[in-house]
Amino acid sequence: KLADAIAAEPRFQEEIDKEPVVERLLDMAQKLEGLYRHASTHAAGLVIGDRPLVELVPLYRDPKTDMPVTQFNMKWVEQAGLVKFDFLGLKTLTVLQKAVDLIRRRGIAIDLAAIPLDDAKTYDMLARGETVGVFQVESAGMRKALVEMRASRFEDIIALVALYRPGPMANIPVYCARKHGLEKAEYPHPLLEQVLSETHGIIVYQEQVMQAAQILSGYSLGEADLLRRAMGKKIKAEMDKQRERFVSGCLTNGITQGKADEIFDLLAKFADYGFNKSHAAAYALVSYHTAYLKANYPVEFMAASMTLDLSNTDKLSEFRREAVRLGIPVDAPSINRSGVHFDVSDGRILYALAAVKGVGAQAVEAIVAARDDRPFRD
Repeated sequence: KLADAIAAEPRFQEEIDKEPVVERLLDMAQKLEGLYRHASTHAAGLVIGDRPLVELVPLYRDPKTDMPVTQFNMKWVEQAGLVKFDFLGLKTLTVLQKAVDLIRRRGIAIDLAAIPLDDAKTYDMLARGETVGVFQVESAGMRKALVEMRASRFEDIIALVALYRPGPMANIPVYCARKHGLEKAEYPHPLLEQVLSETHGIIVYQEQVMQAAQILSGYSLGEADLLRRAMGKKIKAEMDKQRERFVSGCLTNGITQGKADEIFDLLAKFADYGFNKSHAAAYALVSYHTAYLKANYPVEFMAASMTLDLSNTDKLSEFRREAVRLGIPVDAPSINRSGVHFDVSDGRILYALAAVKGVGAQAVEAIVAARDDRPFRD
């Protein structure tokens, strides 16, 4: 704090004695220190109430948007009686739709909700780490983990999405070694095998922490959720209360106090950085859908990916290199063949006119409309 700095640094005092303006500056600065600098708005958070919001919370008009903003923060709005949602847009969903539309022009109708989750071609591609354009697994670290894991089932992708974060990441080599039989799966208690066999004995998901409390200590689902929240927040009084409840439940099930304490500590450690499986599974499904389209319909998938990154020259160049590596011809922009967006013709990608640097989309739309179905003669 400024007050501490002034007290600890004699030169500050010298300047204050010498210059009244410095004294005034530091006096004002200490009054301002710690105040909010500006009102910030959550990018995707929306609140919903059972009556007009002005009756529940103070509102503020953000000059940059037409939508009013609550002056209470995200924790207080819930206590004021509002329900909070985060609505996140995801560009990848548009890439998938665009690819499906391009494939339909070949007379092939794809329903992404009905595609098989055990497609060998998809898993082979993932095991080779060929994931340019594949949602969530594009980074070098993710590719390395995929090659090491050699994912062979949908559950492997869910586990990878949940594990690939600071903290749990250390368990990726253990997961892979156990998956390939190089290491034996170990369980904290025989009763937990039913919960942890899917992840080879490693606690990966918050749901596993909750199930463990149910099985070992007779928690209800509601109680188990409170346990998960207490472990995540690390409030000592709450944790002590939960430990007492957990251990007494374990004793009833014939588990010794020492073992019960040991398992509670283990669960607390994992609950801290465990991911919820429902979230990881939703991400993994989008990841699998993009991988499936890339493995089975690479031309349409690459064209759709390039369209959604029209203005990002670095990304376009990466996608183009990937298309060439896959043996897909990419035709240069042509005033007579290219459209506004990237297109597909006879197994080739036609470069988008709107992706040419410095050419606006509106100008291109006018050119394409003028050309219509007849190529320009000159």
